[in-house]
Parts: sequence; C-alpha cells; structure tokens
Amino acid sequence: MSTADIFAESGHDDLLLPFQVDPFGLRGRMVRLNSAAHTILDRHGYPEPVSKLLGEVMTITVCLAGALKYEGVFSLQIKGDGPIRTMVADFTSDGHLRGYAAFDEDAVKQAAENGEATVPRMIGGGYIAFTVDQGTDTERYQGIVPLAGQTLAECTHEYFRQSEQLETGINVAVRKDEFGIWRAGALMLQRMPLDGGEAPEPGKARTVHDMDAYEDAWRTAMVMLSSASPEEIAGTRVAPDRLLFRLFHENGIRAYPAQPVMERCRCSKDRVESVLTSLSDEEIRDMTVDGLVFVVCEFCKSRWEYDEAGMEKLRAGTDN
Repeated sequence: MSTADIFAESGHDDLLLPFQVDPFGLRGRMVRLNSAAHTILDRHGYPEPVSKLLGEVMTITVCLAGALKYEGVFSLQIKGDGPIRTMVADFTSDGHLRGYAAFDEDAVKQAAENGEATVPRMIGGGYIAFTVDQGTDTERYQGIVPLAGQTLAECTHEYFRQSEQLETGINVAVRKDEFGIWRAGALMLQRMPLDGGEAPEPGKARTVHDMDAYEDAWRTAMVMLSSASPEEIAGTRVAPDRLLFRLFHENGIRAYPAQPVMERCRCSKDRVESVLTSLSDEEIRDMTVDGLVFVVCEFCKSRWEYDEAGMEKLRAGTDN
C-alpha cells in the first residue's frame, strides 16, 4: 500500500477544528496533521527524536495559530544550547505549514541513548518565541519566555501562564504508525477569564457566575483532555468530531467549521534573487564555493545555484 493510499483511506487528514465546551465557554482546538506532518518529516529525514519534537512544534504552532485572528504568518521558534539548537515552524492564515530543525547529529544520538528525549536533554536551556507577522504595514507581535518543562506542552503552558495569564491545557501526540507514517495531533483547551456577576438563585441552572461549577468544569475538562490516547489524537481510526463528542458531550460541545492544513513552503526564485541582489560584493564572495553561489531553503530543501556569469547578470538587473 502506498503512502497516498494510506492517507486517502484515513479520511481524517490535516485539519484545524475549533470547538467550544458549554456552558462555561471553554475554547478549544483539535489539530490533526497526517500527510502534512509526514511530508515534512520524511523529507528532512531527521533522527527520530528530532522528528518527534519537530512534529510537536508544528502541531502546537497550528493549535496556537487557531486561537488568533490574523492575516499573515504565525511562527513558533525554539532556541537552545543542547543537541537541538533550533526548531522553527510557521503557519499562515491560508493554512500553509512548514518546519525545520538544526542540530548536532552526534550529540542527539548520544542524548537519545542516555535516556528519554525530553526538552532539557535534547534542547537544553533556551527560549520559546511566538511571533505574528501581518506584513510591513502592521506592527509585529512577539512573545518570548524561557524554556521551562520536560515537554513542549509544559513549555507552552508556561508561556500562557507568564505572558497571557490564561489557563491552558494541551495534549500532544506524535507517532509513527504500523506503516512507518508520521502522524501528529493535539487537543488544546483554554479557559477564558470569568466576568463579574452574581451567583445563580437556588434551583436555577448553573451559569458562568457559579464559581464552584466554573472550577469543577475546568477540572473535569482537564481530566477528559488527558484521557485521550495518542492513537485517538494522532491516529485515523477515530474521527475528530467523534473524539470531541466522546470527551465532552456530557457538558455540551459545539464544533465550528474546520480549516484545512497543507504542507507548503513560501520560498521562491524571486525571493532568493531579491536577497542575493541586496548583498554586498564581500558577502557574495563569502558565499561562493568552487565558483558557485548556492542557496538551499531550510524548510523544503529547494536549491538554487548561480555561477559567476549568472551572478553578474542577476546583479546587473538582467534576466538569468
């Protein structure tokens, strides 16, 4: 069975599904990345611990982007002093996802042999940055917090606790299935701040003003969120809407239209050549190897090469 056949049969591929748990307005997103995650991770061919962490980064990126209203690019970047130096993923408002990692292969192998692939072991000390870029006419927003936690989910919790004062729960799963296909997914819930108001009268239905019910609903939602297995979150046997119903139907759940997610890079020949023409002669000389200037996209591995004559034409403003 081919990879295309496997994805065609799954029927629950690559989506961002917003939902709300009533009656307390808990907002959530479910993400499932199958062909998109596999295409990116398989293309890079990273060691398995790196692929797994990058899969988590990409999945969390889509989850967080789904909570925002923006037109442009939402990106998540992790920098560390461990075996994995950098991980980057970005997701556009059009649903385009990409990601890559930079690491020391020998150090990754040694760290993996010495124990579980945790954030402190694989990434070390560093920071996690979330950026929203809506173009040149809009101020860019960025939030940065230190890496704090054994997992990327814990680091995400810490970001929301420090920067947004917003209670957040997230369950992330990245795995290879029996066919060797990467599967990724996540469930995320956030509790919106409670507005003021009076407690309900005796005998009346609970409302958001009932603090006991408010706290109990959040605790119950977190238990249900944690109960979802990696196979349910990142597999294909349970449809996303069925999983959400199983977890939250007792409280009442509303799902909204899903957004498709697709693997797509934003690099292009025009962008590459625009950068090259902006560089100084010294910078071009530093990039030249055996008479060639070459540029490789870290995200999709596309490659562009220019010899001396090609660079002269390019920098003279003529067609290549």
